[in-house]
Amino acid sequence: MPTPRPLLISTEVGELESVLVHTPGAELRAVTPGNKGDYLYEDLIQVDGAQREHRRFVAVLERFARVYQIADLLAEALERPEAREYFVRATLDVVPSEGLGRQLSDLPAGALARLIIEGVEAEGGAIARAINTVGYVLPPLPNLFFPRDIGVVIGGHAVVGSMRYGVRWTEELVIKTLFAFHPACANAGLLYDGSEERRNDYTLEGGDIHVLRPDLVVVGFSQRSSPAALDNLCAVLFEQTGVTDVLVVVMPKEPTAIHLDMLFTQVDRELCVIYPPYFLGPERRAVLHRKKGEVEVHEMPNFFAALKAVGCPLEPIFAGGERRTMQDREQWTSGCNFVALKPGMIVSYRRNEATLEALRAAGFKVVPSVDFVAFDDWLDTKHRTVITIEGDELVRGGGGPRCMTLPLRRKPL
Repeated sequence: MPTPRPLLISTEVGELESVLVHTPGAELRAVTPGNKGDYLYEDLIQVDGAQREHRRFVAVLERFARVYQIADLLAEALERPEAREYFVRATLDVVPSEGLGRQLSDLPAGALARLIIEGVEAEGGAIARAINTVGYVLPPLPNLFFPRDIGVVIGGHAVVGSMRYGVRWTEELVIKTLFAFHPACANAGLLYDGSEERRNDYTLEGGDIHVLRPDLVVVGFSQRSSPAALDNLCAVLFEQTGVTDVLVVVMPKEPTAIHLDMLFTQVDRELCVIYPPYFLGPERRAVLHRKKGEVEVHEMPNFFAALKAVGCPLEPIFAGGERRTMQDREQWTSGCNFVALKPGMIVSYRRNEATLEALRAAGFKVVPSVDFVAFDDWLDTKHRTVITIEGDELVRGGGGPRCMTLPLRRKPL
């Protein structure tokens, strides 16, 4: 097996070389109608169907990139005594339990990785057994198949997310362990370690971070990423990387706008897909420009004016097309959320038909994933292409293809 190359992300659309994913599993079965809100879910996911959809997604990614599964890398990392010692200690800091500590210490590395992801049920007493209730000493991680939020690569450096909700704190420890101990995630150092944060006003999630160029990052001030954390991110980016400009989109406090990548994604060198109401017209959101060497931020007229001001003009494609009702419907089903495999070749859910039609009008050819995987001639195509995957179960988790990937390395543009 070839030696992994160090992490490098300096663009959203450069050719994908390596990526981290998690195919959902038994941890999803912990989500019920009664607790789904606690796990940040709006709906329940049928596990077998989600796994089939995700495997097709991975098959597409594998045509371009080396695809790593989180559970596999975690098991490999935990073979190292220093990684295991860190991980068990950090987990017990989040979920203190003497009995859990003994259980974690005794397990083989692979079993420990699975247990962390699937959770540990509490041993109920007589009353709990009589009323058939289930509790968890260690909560499962049903959001782990959205790894974009828990880790980000900027240049050669890594960022560990600081998750807004405690149910995802153990995910921070998973990605911190990989960034710190696994050679596939070797990096130039942590810019920010969210696993050390436990403050509600210091939160940072990767769906809000978009690396457009080596010197330009766009971030969302959302429900999940706070101003204090964004200020800190700017400071470390300016000090330790080549980033000189950060654009901040001030997002609405709406359940449909959890992260910036639910409203905006770059899909080619000159193109992006947006949810129009928040970028154009009377409902458009404020955009701030933070520049290296300047103390104050500058409010920009709009998002596209801000991009032009930093020499990165992008043309918008409307998710949902021109009609507001379709824009609202397809934004809800991750119509703005794409992952680029290379410039102009992207992955989307098949269900967002109005968005796909808008992409066709912009010159994209729409290719079902089954056809793409079956025929080699799609790999060298010169025209813009959107590869569609089935996502009727995956979308119930509240995210799309960008959310389901943590790119580790892309070729520079």
